Amino acid sequence: MADSGKIAWRGARPDESIRNLIIVVRADPIICGHSTEARNLAEAARALGFENIHIVSYPLDVLEASPLPLKPLDSVLPYSEGIAVDRPGTVGDYKVLDCRLLYGISGHLVDLLYQFQGRGRTALMDLYLVPHGQMVLSAVHSFAGTTQNPNVSTIAEAVGSDITNVVSNALKDGKFGAAQIVLSNYLRHDLPVAVSEYTKQLIIESGEEVDAVLKTNFAQRLREEVGISYPAIDTSTYTTIDHRQDDVRAALAKRGLHQDNYLLFLSRVVKAKGVDDLIDAYWASNLYGQQPLVICGTGIALPELKEKAAGDPHILFFDDVGDEEKGLLMHGCSAYVFPSKPRPEFTETFGIAVAEKMLAGGLGPVITTRTGGIPEATGGHCLEHAAGHVTDLRDRLNQLDRMSNEEKAELAGRAREFAMRFDRAHVLGSLLERLRQGAVPQAAQRSAVTLPEQAEAG
Repeated sequence: MADSGKIAWRGARPDESIRNLIIVVRADPIICGHSTEARNLAEAARALGFENIHIVSYPLDVLEASPLPLKPLDSVLPYSEGIAVDRPGTVGDYKVLDCRLLYGISGHLVDLLYQFQGRGRTALMDLYLVPHGQMVLSAVHSFAGTTQNPNVSTIAEAVGSDITNVVSNALKDGKFGAAQIVLSNYLRHDLPVAVSEYTKQLIIESGEEVDAVLKTNFAQRLREEVGISYPAIDTSTYTTIDHRQDDVRAALAKRGLHQDNYLLFLSRVVKAKGVDDLIDAYWASNLYGQQPLVICGTGIALPELKEKAAGDPHILFFDDVGDEEKGLLMHGCSAYVFPSKPRPEFTETFGIAVAEKMLAGGLGPVITTRTGGIPEATGGHCLEHAAGHVTDLRDRLNQLDRMSNEEKAELAGRAREFAMRFDRAHVLGSLLERLRQGAVPQAAQRSAVTLPEQAEAG
């Protein structure tokens, strides 16, 4: 195989233990499952005894000026002691038309890598290839070029919008070079992973399109090198809600809701999430007027949906639900409805919120579709309807109305058992084990990676 572009070690054998973790991500307060995943990976690393843990993200003023959906700042739970959230500013002035944040974040990563020198290996992970993969590779290659022992391994996690947005749009417009840049940067990481098997197949298909035009071999390399790493979830936050019924009742009372008597949608409010279909199905179902439909979240489709509901007293919108309240609302609902459907701008590649609801328990089942990677999140332990099919969704709502509590409890139990595989400690441990087994910088001096407790035991 030709030179992959991965870093080659020079000089002495590097420290065998990973003691530092840096994650580059669109972090809180952005409403996105992967901001939550970054938090969970950081917390899992803290539990393993990592010495330095940094989440590197964007300045708050940049986020507030963007169209990205944000949580209220006062609703974001604090990170544990020992986890730093860095928000480096831009580099350059008005004469630099773009990339000022890229240089600011890349430069900050280099500063951290120098800070961690001699203190164990660093795992540097980016969630979203664009632009975070470029930031990470720029920083690591600059650092490695001036350092005898870089002692850093890179992990790239490709998420839905990397492929269904960036790469697919590049290919649609005939910009094959832009698609090649994304894919080649992805493979230059020591450990490229995708959030689901569905996502991996999308990536391979994109590689095939690029190969057909540029005569490259991306598809083969993607099949061989890309692993699956499902999003990391703090399972205990949700599974312990069973023992917090007073908190559940208080949260519902605050919103004027009653346990097991409301339908819940909670996610980003965009067209691909299918909330318009949910409103139409609700209006046509036997549950209309019996139970309110609660729509929680913010996003670019929210004004249009509020206009569609036109003041219907049975449809409630809450745009201020924070981290603590989310699980309580999921636990108390009669059903969590997630009618995601494929659209040109976005296709669900996993469905983190679905898995969170399954972990949160309660009698309410998940009602969702088989769009994209959602079946990998549910394992089929849900009520399914055809994506974009309002009548089929109405029928699932009516089916819910006929189910006994025993049937609901049995389905909820199977759903929770399945979702436990997404526990953050398991996900992080699996990533580190893959690094230990060989997905580390290419060189004759490749060494095993051990967890902090293994290093100390040795």
